[in-house]
Amino acid sequence: MNLVACTREKELAELLRRGHWPHACSSELRAHVRGCRACGETVMLTVAFQKSRVEAADMARLASPGHLWWRAQLRRRNAAIERIGRPLLGAQIFALAVCLLAGAGLLVSQARHGLAWVSWFEELPAALRLDALLPAAFPQLDGRFWLLVPALATLALLSGVAVYLASEKR
Repeated sequence: MNLVACTREKELAELLRRGHWPHACSSELRAHVRGCRACGETVMLTVAFQKSRVEAADMARLASPGHLWWRAQLRRRNAAIERIGRPLLGAQIFALAVCLLAGAGLLVSQARHGLAWVSWFEELPAALRLDALLPAAFPQLDGRFWLLVPALATLALLSGVAVYLASEKR
């Protein structure tokens, strides 16, 4: 290691900083750099670092500001939708759990009292006085007709849900 600095090192550093090496310098300075080890290393390192900086700058091609803004807005919207969707998913899971528990409770209750669903549905029109809704000319039907009404309503509801889910844009 050379502790004594070269007298021409400052001049050489200024030429290198401005980018004038080797074209805008004297032939005497070029000859000095070939003979001086400190100046030669300075030139070698500076040229290598400048080349590396140019290559790194060429690699970092940024997109247009409009494109960056659009992507940032899209990312912000997606994050907001995700934040909103988390509680909704939790509420849906909670509602499903409540419905399943209610259904299980109903099944347990019916299992204890005997499965009397058919007789319950046959008694429902009389309890709700639904016979008054039928026209007078309508032939007398037994209670099984009223089993058809909830079945058709359930079918209509499920078909509506199926059509909605099928037509939803994904």
